Amino acid sequence: MSSQKIQRLLEPPNVSAAHRSALEYFNSNFAHIDNLNGIDQVLSQTKARSSELQRQLSASQQSIDSLITKTRVAALANLDTARGLAEDRESIENEMTYLSYELVSSLSPSKSEANPTLLEDIETMHRILKELESVRAYVAVIERTLTLSKGALAQLRATPSPLSKSSTSEYSRLSAFVSNIGQACDGVQDIGSAEQSLHLVTFVRRIRDKTWLDIKEIFSTKLNGVLESLQWPMAVDYPAASVHDRKSFESAFKDLILLQEIGENIEGSTNQGSQGLYPLETLAHAISLRFKYHFETERETNRLDKPEWYLSHIMNVALDHRSFMDNVIQRLLLGTKYQYVNAWQNYITLLVPILERKLRRTVPTLLSRPALLAHTVYQALIFDSNMRELGYEFVVGTEAKKTEEKGGVSSVILCQKEWFDAWLEGEKKFAEDQYHEIISSPDAWVIVDDDSNESDEHKLSRSMTELKATNSARRIKALVEQVTDRYSPLPSFAHRTRFLIHIQLPILEQYYSRVSSSLDAFETLSSALVRAVPGALGVEGPRTDSRKLTGGIEGSQRLCKALLSARYVESAMRRWGEEEFFLELWTEINHRAALRSRAEMHPSLPNSADYQASKSDVPNCTIFEELITQYTKLASRAEDILVSQVCGETESALKPHFVAITSPKDGSDAQNADDGIAVPPSLLPSIALLSAHLTFLRNTLPTAVTTQVYRRIATLISEHILQREVLFRPGLTRGQFRTGLSREQARSVHAESELWAETCQVALRTSRARAEGPWARLLVAGRLLGARRQEVDRAVKEVLGGQGDGWEDALDVATSLGSGGLGKEEVKTVLRLRDDL
Repeated sequence: MSSQKIQRLLEPPNVSAAHRSALEYFNSNFAHIDNLNGIDQVLSQTKARSSELQRQLSASQQSIDSLITKTRVAALANLDTARGLAEDRESIENEMTYLSYELVSSLSPSKSEANPTLLEDIETMHRILKELESVRAYVAVIERTLTLSKGALAQLRATPSPLSKSSTSEYSRLSAFVSNIGQACDGVQDIGSAEQSLHLVTFVRRIRDKTWLDIKEIFSTKLNGVLESLQWPMAVDYPAASVHDRKSFESAFKDLILLQEIGENIEGSTNQGSQGLYPLETLAHAISLRFKYHFETERETNRLDKPEWYLSHIMNVALDHRSFMDNVIQRLLLGTKYQYVNAWQNYITLLVPILERKLRRTVPTLLSRPALLAHTVYQALIFDSNMRELGYEFVVGTEAKKTEEKGGVSSVILCQKEWFDAWLEGEKKFAEDQYHEIISSPDAWVIVDDDSNESDEHKLSRSMTELKATNSARRIKALVEQVTDRYSPLPSFAHRTRFLIHIQLPILEQYYSRVSSSLDAFETLSSALVRAVPGALGVEGPRTDSRKLTGGIEGSQRLCKALLSARYVESAMRRWGEEEFFLELWTEINHRAALRSRAEMHPSLPNSADYQASKSDVPNCTIFEELITQYTKLASRAEDILVSQVCGETESALKPHFVAITSPKDGSDAQNADDGIAVPPSLLPSIALLSAHLTFLRNTLPTAVTTQVYRRIATLISEHILQREVLFRPGLTRGQFRTGLSREQARSVHAESELWAETCQVALRTSRARAEGPWARLLVAGRLLGARRQEVDRAVKEVLGGQGDGWEDALDVATSLGSGGLGKEEVKTVLRLRDDL
C-alpha cells in the first residue's frame, strides 16, 4: 500500500460529505411520500452496517497500532543498519581511491614522483631479463669471435715461410662465423632487435678486420726487419746487398704477396681501404714515418712557406726508388696474381696520400694568407705536372672524374669549394693590384721598342708589326700571361673557366675601358667642350692647355699611345686564341652544358649559339673573339681620330696658302727651286707640319700601321688640295669665256704636288712609288698642268677628241701614273685649265 493511500485512510470522517451523501441517497430512493414504507428496513440495514463498520474500525485501529509499533522498531533497526552501511561504504570508497591511485603508472605526467606499479615492475623485470639474455648471447658471440681471432693470430705467428692457404684456416673460420652472424641478424624482423643486431654485426666485423690487419702486421714486421739491412728508405743498391739479405727480403716480400692472394678469396680480408700491394704498403709506411718526422713535427724542415720542400721530398723518393721498383720488385711479382701490376705506379699511389694528408692539415691555416696559399697550390700543381711527365697517372674515382678530370694532390685543395674560392679570390686581388700598379705607373703610356730579349730570328719576323707598344700594354700582356701560367696546370676545365672569367677577362675589359676613356678625353679636349680626364694617356691635370694637348706632335703622340696599346693587346689576344691551351678550353666550354651556360652569361665571351648551330666539333672562333672585335674597333677609332687630327691640322695650315694663291700678289712672292719650278712660301708651314707628323709616325708606329695611316692621310689631303686648288679653284671661270691658270700658276700647282710627294718620301724614308700612291690624283693633275704642250698633245687629243679607251695610255705617257684615279671628265676639267688650249 502506498503512503498516499495510508495518509488518506488516516484522515478523520467528513461529516458534511456524509450528510450530502445521505441526502442524495434519500432524494434518489424516497422521492415521493409513497416510498417511505421501506425506510425502516433501510434504517435497520444502515444500523447493522454501521455496527459492522465500527467493529472493523476498532479491529483496524488495533492492527494499526500494532503495525506502527512494529514499524517503528523495524525502522530503528534499519536506521542503525543504514548507519553501519554508510560507514562501511565510506571506508570502501577510501580504500578504492587509494587502490586507484596506486594503479596509476609512474610514467604518467600527473604522477611524476610516484613509484612504479607492480605491473610495471613485473614488465621491467621481464625486459631486463630479455636484455640480459640478449647480452649473454652477444657476449657469447663476441667471446667466440675473440677466441677465433686469437687462434688465427696464433696460427699465423707459428706458420713458417713460405705461407700456404692452410695457414689461414683459423681466420677462414672467423670470417665464416662473422658472415653467419650477419646473415642471422639480417633475418630479424623486429625493429629494435634488428638495430641491436646491427651493432653486434658491426663489432664482430671490426674484430675480423682488426685481426686481418694484425696478420698483415705480423708479416710486415718481418719485412721491416729485412728492410733495415737494405738501408730502406734510402736508395737501395740491391746488387750490393748480401745474398742472405736478398733472400730474406724476397721471402718476406713473397709471403705478403701470398697473404694478399689468399685474402682475395676470404670475405673481409682485403676490404680495408687498401690501394696497393701489401709489401709496397710496408715500404710506403717507412716513407710515411720519415715524412712525419721531417714535415709534421717542430723541426725546421716543417715550414708553411716552403711546400716545395715536402713535395720535392716525395718526388725525390719516387725517383730514387724507381729503378728498385722496376728491376727488383717488378721481377718479384712475376708468376703471381699481380704480375701485370706496375710496381712503381702502385708504389707512388701509396705515397700520394702522405701529401694529401699534409695538405689537408696545412691549407686551413693558409686561408688567411693568400700569398702562401697561392704558392702552395702552384707547387702542388707543379708536382702533379712533374709526376705526369714521369709517366704516373693519378687514380681518380668515377664520381671525381666529373670535376677533377686528371686528379692529383692538388685536387685536395681544388675540390674543396671554400679553399678554391679563397685561392681564386687571392689571385684576383693580386692581379687587380698589379693592374692598378701598371696603370698608375709614371711610364705607363711611354712608347717603347723593347726588343732586347728577342732572338734575331724573332726580331726579323716581328720587326714590321708588333715590337712597338706602350709600357702598360706590354705589362698588361705580361700580367695576363702570368695569370695563364698560374692556372694552366689546373686539371679541371671548370676551374680554368672560372680563372678566365673572374681574372683575365676583367683585366682586359678594364684596360679596354681605360684606353677608350682616354680617346673620349682626347675628343673632348679637341672639341673644347669640357676639361680633360686626369691621368688619361699621360694627361697630368685639368689646367693644361687643351690645344697643346691635342695639337701637333703631342696630340698625335697621345693618339699613337692609344692605337699602339689597342693593337698590341689585340695582337696578343689573337696569338693566345690560337694557342693549344685556349683552343682546348674553348672547345670544352662549348661541349659542356654547365660551362657553356656560364660562358653565355659573360658578355666578353663569344656567343656559343653559333657553334651549337653549326654542330661542328671545332668552334669557328677563338675564346677571345669578342674582345678582339672590341679592341679592333678601339684601334680603328684611334686611327680614325689620328687621321682626322693630322688632316685637320694640315688643312688648317693650308688655309693661308689657298688665300695667297688667289690674291693678285700670287706670283710676286714665289721662290724658285733648283729645278726652276716656283713654290709659294705660304705652302711651307703645311708641308713642314705634315712632314713632322709623318716623321713621328714613322718613328713611332710599326711600318705596316704607318703605311696604312699614311695612305689615308695623304689621300684625304691630296683630295682636299685637288678640290680647292685645281678643280674648284676660286677665281676661275669655265665655259665659252673661261679663264684658266696662267703658266706660272700651272707650274706652281705642279711643283706643289711634286713637293708634297717628295716631302712624304723623305719623311717616311720610302720609295718614290710608295710615296706617290696616295697622291696620284693630285700628281696627275699637277703634271698635266705643268707639262709642256708637246708632252700632253696626245693626251689632249685622246681625252678631248678621242672616243676610245686609249686616253689612259696617253695619260700614262704624259704623267707616268696613268689616270691616277681621275675620271675622264675630271681630266677634261684639268686640261681645260691650261692657258695654251
